[in-house]
Amino acid sequence: MYVCLCMGVCDREIREAMSEGACSVSQVMECTGAGTRCGSCRSTIAELVGERDGASTPRRLVIAPVSSAA
Repeated sequence: MYVCLCMGVCDREIREAMSEGACSVSQVMECTGAGTRCGSCRSTIAELVGERDGASTPRRLVIAPVSSAA
């Protein structure tokens, strides 16, 4: 199933990134590009990351905006 429509990333690609070592929402975003445009899929990415950790219920992850230093 597609998780990120903006970037065309499916759940299989996210799980693959996690199996290769991505263990947070930001790492999954960096590896796959998912969640980097509109951001509406970040909660689903967070659920998949929680699913990997064996959590019976999805964890609520706080996604802080990245500030750029000028």
